[in-house]
Amino acid sequence: MNGNSTVAVVVEGGGEQVVAHVGLHALGAFGDRLGLGDSLSARIAVTGERLPLHDRGKVLTQAMLMLAGGGEACADIEHLRAQEDLFGWVPSDSTLYRTFRRIDAATLDGLWAAMTEVRAQVWRRSSATTGTDTVVLDIDSSLHQIHSENKQDTAANYKGGFGFHPIYCFADATGETLAVRLRPGNAGANSIADHVAVLDQAIAGLPEQIAVGHRPGDDPGLVRRGVQVRADSAGCTDFVWHCRDRTTSASQRWPAPMPPSAASPGMTTPGSPPGAKMATPGPAPRWPSSPTSSTCPTGPKAPG
Repeated sequence: MNGNSTVAVVVEGGGEQVVAHVGLHALGAFGDRLGLGDSLSARIAVTGERLPLHDRGKVLTQAMLMLAGGGEACADIEHLRAQEDLFGWVPSDSTLYRTFRRIDAATLDGLWAAMTEVRAQVWRRSSATTGTDTVVLDIDSSLHQIHSENKQDTAANYKGGFGFHPIYCFADATGETLAVRLRPGNAGANSIADHVAVLDQAIAGLPEQIAVGHRPGDDPGLVRRGVQVRADSAGCTDFVWHCRDRTTSASQRWPAPMPPSAASPGMTTPGSPPGAKMATPGPAPRWPSSPTSSTCPTGPKAPG
């Protein structure tokens, strides 16, 4: 089946008509050149007696375009359906909904693997990701406000709102989302288990030549490129020891001055509030007791 999310077009000057969402067409055409739709489709098993009318990889790619254009619900796919000359045969909102509902845990893992393969193609060719520089990963959680109590796993959060509290890991060089862990609104911001889970998922999503040596159980001697993990004060926990186990460095940023006895060498980052510090690897044998300070352990973890 055809996994392309767009239709080939020719841009000509001098016309008087206006075409909506032409920017999304450029984004979709880029994904088509990378074979994104076909890669996703290969991970989705056909369960019916006949092939679906809409290639499921194409459906997911067009859903990404809908979200990139500001869509928030399955019904917003109608904005792409209105531009058949740009996007071809776009599925209905009910088809998109059924596609989402049929993605089980095993299929989802396959889709993440497909994204990893496509990402590797891009990173091999981009000047922002080639070379020997350290790969920087940013971990942070976000509060998503929801105005309905009927949504699955919604809950009140610590800031008085209501909704979801997912945790993300982004690639600093490209800004793309490498991993996300969906969580209810009352999930803890400084959960070590969630930080570790999203970090492992992000490392698994890196190209092989970068991920090798950083995955759990890998030989540290296999490392080809360094990986640094950045987090805010929510990462100022024993999470840093898990980073060390994965042969990654860790840095935490907080908006409060450190006690001189607990501070490790650091620097003020551009745009930081007064007193903000960026921790750098220090010789501390274990985690400091001060809740406003952070160091990245470099030696073995102290007992107890």
